[in-house]
Amino acid sequence: MAPVVISESEEDEDRVAITRRTKRQVHFDGEGDDRVDQQQQQHSSSHRDRDKHVQRKKKKRLSNRNLQGSNGGYAWEDEIKRSWDLVKVDDEGDMASLVASIVEARKKRTAKKNITPYQRGIIRSLILTLDCSEAMLEKDLRPNRHAMIIQYAIDFVHEFFDQNPISQMGIIIMRNGLAQLVSQVSGNPQGHIDALKSIRKQEPKGNPSLQNALEMARGLLLPVPAHCTREVLIVFGSLSTTDPGDIHQTIDSLVSEKIRVKVLGLSAQVAICKELCKATNYGDESFYKILLDETHLKELFNEAVTPLPVNKINKGFTLVKMGFPTRIFEDTPTFCSCHSKLVYGGYFCPNCHSKVCSLPTVCPCCDLMLILSTHLARSYHHLMPLKTFAEVPTTEKFRSEDCFSCQSRFPILKNHKNGKLLTSSRYRCEDCKQEFCVDCDVFIHEILHNCPGCESKPVIT
Repeated sequence: MAPVVISESEEDEDRVAITRRTKRQVHFDGEGDDRVDQQQQQHSSSHRDRDKHVQRKKKKRLSNRNLQGSNGGYAWEDEIKRSWDLVKVDDEGDMASLVASIVEARKKRTAKKNITPYQRGIIRSLILTLDCSEAMLEKDLRPNRHAMIIQYAIDFVHEFFDQNPISQMGIIIMRNGLAQLVSQVSGNPQGHIDALKSIRKQEPKGNPSLQNALEMARGLLLPVPAHCTREVLIVFGSLSTTDPGDIHQTIDSLVSEKIRVKVLGLSAQVAICKELCKATNYGDESFYKILLDETHLKELFNEAVTPLPVNKINKGFTLVKMGFPTRIFEDTPTFCSCHSKLVYGGYFCPNCHSKVCSLPTVCPCCDLMLILSTHLARSYHHLMPLKTFAEVPTTEKFRSEDCFSCQSRFPILKNHKNGKLLTSSRYRCEDCKQEFCVDCDVFIHEILHNCPGCESKPVIT
């Protein structure tokens, strides 16, 4: 095989090509190092930004830690679940501060309660109007406004018919700019409670419409007799109202028909609500209340249970015919005139002898109001409220050691330091001079509405 001969020109060309290739490789290696440096710088800067973001979140979390309650929300949205944690004692374990706070709370409660006898309309027709707009999704009331208002409305229905057994109620909701009738005007509390439970699952939507709700309430109250009061209780959570027309004309019609409106606001004060309450309550602006917290909302609902005083402008008085039906027991079911259903037993109307299921109600045949004597007596306590019992001072000689009502011994609460009585724990009726414990005092004034000492007095004929 012949040897390969390479000329000098070819060697020079190869040498130049190698040199160019080396320079190009060196150039590429330099660019690669630059890219690596840039990536490292970007990586380190991203780490620094991430660290700064984490530090900012930690600082924000630390700054808001004092504002958070036990449920993870704000402290003012929190509710005390462990009430015993609030008990304050001194160095010797004395609970004087707790007892003093209880006594003070009772004094405030009794001082606020108005025992002045007023002429009140005890036969009431009330329309409960609830806001079911998007504003009710706010969580300032737990779990949200909608859920809490529904629960408080159910409690209100129970209490309303317990204290006003011969009254009637209807329920309206405001949703999507419309007014929807949830429950017809009736004296059946269970029907209203079932209706409220059915709307609990509905999600609040849209905007409320005060005018539509007031017009519907006005239509429901038009057939109400003149001897019944016409009332509208509105729970309003929004800051605006979407109305199809002039709401001032609606307010004027409410005033002319003597329909009184009370508003419980869940947000800031709304001008039209203030004007509405002032116009329909003879210039009294106190019928528009803004809640402070959950406890205050409960108190506002309880205030609406008491019938409103009759204004001096309404000078007309009407005698109302009522019937006291007879209870019957049957071996075979017969049809009732109120529901057209087969039921065992019931009540016979003394006027037309038609059968109704339950009382109180209005006879569907002759329109006579059918009640029991206990219903009338239960409504009568609003007209003549029981006097407040006076606390017996500790300096006075005690007449007895046992409560007149429950026969339990009065507790002895002394100060450990000086041995003096903190409170007598006795509350005396000014008429019969009998003494009661604080539990019986609360029960007598809030549930019984009759003094056991006065009722047990012998009657001399």
